[in-house]
Amino acid sequence: MTENEIAKHVVDAAFKIHTKLGPGLLETVYEAVLAFELKQRGLLFVRQQAIPVIYEDVHLEEGFRADLMVEGKVIVELKSVETIAPAHKKQVLTYLSLTNLKLGLLINFGEALIKDGITRVVNGL
Repeated sequence: MTENEIAKHVVDAAFKIHTKLGPGLLETVYEAVLAFELKQRGLLFVRQQAIPVIYEDVHLEEGFRADLMVEGKVIVELKSVETIAPAHKKQVLTYLSLTNLKLGLLINFGEALIKDGITRVVNGL
């Protein structure tokens, strides 16, 4: 499955969740429900995946945690905030760079309309 095919499933699931639950819940709730939806769709994923960082020959086992890594190809970062800050997009791009992955989705469930809360972040795709 390509990155774009995976993203289509994730975005579709996010629309379904936002339609049923609405905005304003904690990110952890959306993460759990999205994980349920992805499992129902037969997608493989890891929640809170620790990603190591290597800096000047120092191997840090846990440089960051990706909210969801789907099919080993797409990082999904979830937010439930009023407005996405530019730093959130940079965060996802850094995650992609450190993992050599090509596609990340930044999903803000805090938006009134979920279509306004989904941002694709690409790293050479």
